[in-house]
This record gives sequence, C-alpha cells and structure tokens, in this order.
Amino acid sequence: MKRWLASMFIAAIPAVASAEGVKMYTFDGSFEDATFAIENEIIGHGLVVDYVSHVGAMLSRTKDDVGGAKDLFDNADVFLFCSAVLSRKMMEVDPANIAFCPYGVFVTDTDSTVAIGYRLMPDGPMKEVEALLDEIARAAAGL
Repeated sequence: MKRWLASMFIAAIPAVASAEGVKMYTFDGSFEDATFAIENEIIGHGLVVDYVSHVGAMLSRTKDDVGGAKDLFDNADVFLFCSAVLSRKMMEVDPANIAFCPYGVFVTDTDSTVAIGYRLMPDGPMKEVEALLDEIARAAAGL
C-alpha cells in the first residue's frame, strides 16, 4: 500500500514533456516569478549565480538571420552556477567532470506554460549534482 501511495504522489507531480536527458517541472505563475524563485533557491543554497544566459532573447533576435520559421519561446533563461564543494568532490573522482561545470537550471515560457528544468547528469557520482539541481528546481516550482 505504501508503494502504491508513493507512486501516486510521484505521478501527481506536475511535469511537462521534455527532451531526453532533461527534467522539467511546470510552474504555476509568471516567467518573472519563476526566474525570481530560481535565483532565490540558488542563493538560498549558499551558491552564487555566475551568469544568466538569455537564450530566448537570443533565439528571437537571430530568428530571421538563421532562417528560423517560428518563435520557440516567449521567454527562456538559463541560470549558471557552481558549487565549490560538489565540483571539487566530482572532479576529485574524475577531473573530466569539469565538462559539467557550471551547472544550469533553466526557466522557459512557451504558450503561457512556464517550466523549470535542468539537464540530467550521467550515472555515478554526478548524480549527487543532479540531486542538487532537482532540489533547486522542485523548490522553485513549489513542489
């Protein structure tokens, strides 16, 4: 019975369809509120936002130049940050884990559907980083 209840709880978590290797949660609010929530969660974890990449604005600005047929997002930003503790831990296991740093959490707004998500990490020690990303994304999404 407990397993069934747990599976029903997990099934009730709002998620949006996403690409393979990406986890996304719907956000009940505006894009601005979602970006504010993400930034607060990152800072609340004792981390610093190194850079905000305005991917949606770039894609909109360059659409005609590259022969784009449609607007992909109403808004889309990626928040880049690192954890000195986790990064050192992951790179001591394998220096090639530098490829995953900085970490990113994104916020998208497409047809009035706001989502928060992140890229899944490979199996092994990088799953600890993925757990941090999920914690930040879920908390920002109010889950």
